[in-house]
Amino acid sequence: MSRAHPYAARPEAATHTWLTPPEIIAALGRFDLDPCAAPEPRPWPTADRHITLPANGLNIDWHGRVWCNPPFGRHTEAWLARMADHGNGIALAFARTETAMFQRYVWPRADAVMFLAKRPHFCRPDGSRATGNSGGPICLIAYGWNNVAALMESGLEGAVVRCLKAEATQATEQLRAALATN
Repeated sequence: MSRAHPYAARPEAATHTWLTPPEIIAALGRFDLDPCAAPEPRPWPTADRHITLPANGLNIDWHGRVWCNPPFGRHTEAWLARMADHGNGIALAFARTETAMFQRYVWPRADAVMFLAKRPHFCRPDGSRATGNSGGPICLIAYGWNNVAALMESGLEGAVVRCLKAEATQATEQLRAALATN
């Protein structure tokens, strides 16, 4: 769940709270934490533990498998940076692959990205579906191989792309460590 999807359902811009469609959450399995959850009452859970405003989910300890549908816009990068550092979860974001945010926190640090085949319709705080779609392409970013498996097994329509830079970085670090010990 998230609070700021400025491009989602533009005619309904009276709200900045847009919830992840329940079918996406259900398809990805159980999460331990949603650090940027929509406030109560929420029509469905996204994780076992929800952090909502006024608490800042960026400043709490993250444990376990994390679901992160961050506020869209200029703050998205901070959430992806935190997810990349945590390394265990799935983030939802606009598929803006050319941005500095993607270049810093997705391609070199994520394990895979699922590009959804269709633009989802986010939901209002009461759980009703927005009339308009997200207004842009959406992707699910997996950190950790268990989350890559969750994307692959989700049944969601889309294409999963492995981030080979992440593998190359790991291999390079392992090689450097091996050379340093010799």
